[in-house]
Amino acid sequence: MTVRKLQQRRGWAFSLGVGIIKPLLLATTVHDWRHGERIPATGGCVLAMNHISHLDPLTAAHIVYDHGRLPRYLAKSGLFQNAFLRRFLTAAGQIPVEREGKGAVAYAAAVEAVRRGECVVVYPEGTITRDPDMWPMTGKSGAARIGLETGAPVLPVGQWGAQQLLPPYSKKPHLVPRKRVTMSVGEPVALDDLRQRELTPEVVKQATDRILAAITAQVEEIRGAQAPAERYDMRVSGDPYKDRKSA
Repeated sequence: MTVRKLQQRRGWAFSLGVGIIKPLLLATTVHDWRHGERIPATGGCVLAMNHISHLDPLTAAHIVYDHGRLPRYLAKSGLFQNAFLRRFLTAAGQIPVEREGKGAVAYAAAVEAVRRGECVVVYPEGTITRDPDMWPMTGKSGAARIGLETGAPVLPVGQWGAQQLLPPYSKKPHLVPRKRVTMSVGEPVALDDLRQRELTPEVVKQATDRILAAITAQVEEIRGAQAPAERYDMRVSGDPYKDRKSA
């Protein structure tokens, strides 16, 4: 369901992706978009989402595209190692992120994209949640730093359902029956008071905590349940998917 018409030029990469991916999503999912009109029709913005499946970038692209925007992602640099995939992702305006040592380059590229008026999608958790009940866990500071530096709105997005189509670190999708994918877009996170202060680690942490709390509130609304009082922290509780990832 197209809510707004796309105002940007798609280019060959998005034209190819939409032609292949959207029919597959429509065939395997029933989508429930809530408050999608909060995604700005124009101008730079950050959509900060919880992470529950490797399909998340595809379902996120679905809601963003249905509301007239082209999503830009911070994508793992490993995806750019394949020549065709590198060409495709580059043409689609996606931003490679090195796991070690070069995060500042990706951060600068994301800031520049937002300043150009792009809609940048960020998963603050940095990876699929390890919380046993799949609630948002502790996060990284990228979304907060981009929002603080650019002054652009940071919108929290809670999602649920993609993990039923493709469970975490599973290679086998569950295509039948169609899975309901719900996404709820919250109001922009209040960061104006923090933007008036020096960008210290404490200020960035406060912004990150606000963003994660706002995402969690959207997930609570979707699931009709309350998240744990304390977020799962892999540094403390470990990675229960470690063996699955190395298999």
